[in-house]
Amino acid sequence: MQTPLLAHELIVHRAMQAPQSLALICGKQSWDYGSLCTAVESFAQGLLADGLLRSERVAIYLEKRPEAVAAMFGTAAAGGVFVPVNPLLKPQQVQHILRDCDVRVLVTSVERLDGLRAILPACPGLRLIVVTGGVTPTTPVEQDIVAWDELLADGSSHRQLPPHRMIDSDMAAILYTSGSMGLPKGVVLSHRNLVAGADSVASYLQNTSDDRILSVLPLSFDYGLNQLTTAFKVGASVVLMNYLLPRDIPVAVAEHGITGLAAVPALWIQLARQQWPQSSTLRYITNSGGAMPQSTLAALRQALPSTQIFLMYGLTEAFRSTYLPPEQLDKRPDSIGHAIPNAEILVLRPDGSPCAPNEPGELVHRGVLVSMGYWNDPERTAQRFRALPRAESGLPLPEMAVWSGDTVKRDDEGFLYFIGRDDEMIKVSGYRVSPTEIEEVIYASGMVEEAAAFSVPHAALGQAIVVVAKIFDGSTSTALLLRECRHKLPAYMLPAHIALSSEPLPRNPNGKIDRKALQLAHARLFENEIPS
Repeated sequence: MQTPLLAHELIVHRAMQAPQSLALICGKQSWDYGSLCTAVESFAQGLLADGLLRSERVAIYLEKRPEAVAAMFGTAAAGGVFVPVNPLLKPQQVQHILRDCDVRVLVTSVERLDGLRAILPACPGLRLIVVTGGVTPTTPVEQDIVAWDELLADGSSHRQLPPHRMIDSDMAAILYTSGSMGLPKGVVLSHRNLVAGADSVASYLQNTSDDRILSVLPLSFDYGLNQLTTAFKVGASVVLMNYLLPRDIPVAVAEHGITGLAAVPALWIQLARQQWPQSSTLRYITNSGGAMPQSTLAALRQALPSTQIFLMYGLTEAFRSTYLPPEQLDKRPDSIGHAIPNAEILVLRPDGSPCAPNEPGELVHRGVLVSMGYWNDPERTAQRFRALPRAESGLPLPEMAVWSGDTVKRDDEGFLYFIGRDDEMIKVSGYRVSPTEIEEVIYASGMVEEAAAFSVPHAALGQAIVVVAKIFDGSTSTALLLRECRHKLPAYMLPAHIALSSEPLPRNPNGKIDRKALQLAHARLFENEIPS
């Protein structure tokens, strides 16, 4: 078989080369590449037998399990578009996704279906529900219902149905991501995005078929999905884990001989405090989804001295963008590195001209990983996906790039540094303040487990800086933290209010600290302030 061009061909290619190689582990289940490929093809045939049309959407609302993986890549094999739905979402949030992209088929469990009954009448496009678990619900719904095993058996008897013809620039998936305003937006990814992303990441992580990757992030998160595509690209195996507590993760690493682990900063903060075996099988770990605090990075380097640490930056609209080679950690631990293979990262001024070294500007990503825009949202697509200024006057067609909305700077050696998101930057007393810079000082104090800085309305200042922190014990006070800030921050960056908590900070469905929820909870903190 030729080099994979379509997402599902990553699995088919490996199944043809090494069908008995282990692909997935989940609890007591294990699927080799041959079994996974058979399930993918049978699911695709089942969809086609049911009448799935080209590019129709199939939503998967399940925890991490082999059936979820087979459903996603089986949808792609049929010529449909898979829509992984975060299993933490509530029924009303699921309804938004099902309606927004006009989902035709829903794959879920009997237990999850029971929680969705109230919203199903509001999803007129939904015609078929596939339920896993070997049982079917007894309470009727308007849609047709079929058991997973029955659909696959039906698909196996229709092996000759031709899939819809697809090319690599066609839609493969829609990933819903929280926006700075309003409801989540669906980022449309092509087959080319998924395959090229897998190829690029696997190349700099130096993944091989000997790797065993622990999947702890939601598959609805581009960073989580990339763990699958990267593994399938090289024929590695993936351990699917729906962990309950952070301490379960080091146990799973030791139990399964894990060589690769990806997580977001909020999870790494917790994992840095866990007991890790003196001799770990971890070859590498990766961080994306925000800046890793320097104290956390130091703790992980001490706990995992033989493990390579890759600090990365990515956005769903372009999958992955940058990485810092591990050998650069000592010299520039606060850098997000440089462009990943087969991508170019620009730092541009508002007029599109390039910034000088160390001049802050907007990160703009160009290349094959640029996604297809936001589903059913031309206005926001036009804001985020824009043409690059043309250096070559003879080229008549513009090149579209992702304008990230993130402020970064590039040093004299070409390494990038994250400053902040435009929609999270705090504007106070005429200054633009990065919440990340304030959080770094709070973490460096060693007095808190978690911290988030954000702005709230203030009658006199316009915006005021608020910090919420989870403390280790009762010995920490707001006065001690504020004193630490005064030592290391200018007056205009000092928090106007510090709130201490013994409870973990709220998380969004992707496991990141939920700044928006914190902002909303503290929005009226200064409403009685009188302007001077």
